[in-house]
Amino acid sequence: MARRAGAPEVNAGSMADIAFLLLIFFLVTTTIETDAGLDRMLPPIEPPETDVVIKQKNIFQVAINKNGQLLADEELTNLKDLRAKAMAFLDNGGDGTCTYCKGKKNPESSDNPTKAIISLKNDRETKYGTYITVQNELVGAYNDLRNREAQRLFGRKFTDMEAEYLNPETAQSVKDDLKEKVKKIQDLFPQKLSEAETSTSN
Repeated sequence: MARRAGAPEVNAGSMADIAFLLLIFFLVTTTIETDAGLDRMLPPIEPPETDVVIKQKNIFQVAINKNGQLLADEELTNLKDLRAKAMAFLDNGGDGTCTYCKGKKNPESSDNPTKAIISLKNDRETKYGTYITVQNELVGAYNDLRNREAQRLFGRKFTDMEAEYLNPETAQSVKDDLKEKVKKIQDLFPQKLSEAETSTSN
């Protein structure tokens, strides 16, 4: 009786090479997205060594409760009205030192855009979507005012100039020209958007 041959062996000698080639393929073809995040000032862990005196009228307080309701300067406000209120506060020019401000110059509101601070406080149970929408409206207020000044000074929108400046494909010579213009507009309306400590509902 003939002896049965054993099961044929699989040649696995090249498996490591194949796995290595697949690894290289996925590393080369995969794109890793990086989140830009939100550029915000957070409250300091420890109080500053020197007391910084900020007039109450130079702070625009925005609070969001757990139900998504907004208080802007202690007034119940609709989300659609928040941007206009923030712009009126930033562009007020109450002390008369702002030559480019077109606000009402209300002495009870902010003195100058360089002194104006927007403080945002939210409840721990505030929905993330509401929080981001409010953030977008407040940033939009800064961008609208910056666009206005950029159009006046340079004949184009600030947001377009900033996007071109931050684009890695923009030529260095163009970036050098845009850097000064972008900074000039940012200095006119500096984005002072502060995150106050979150509160907990009872």
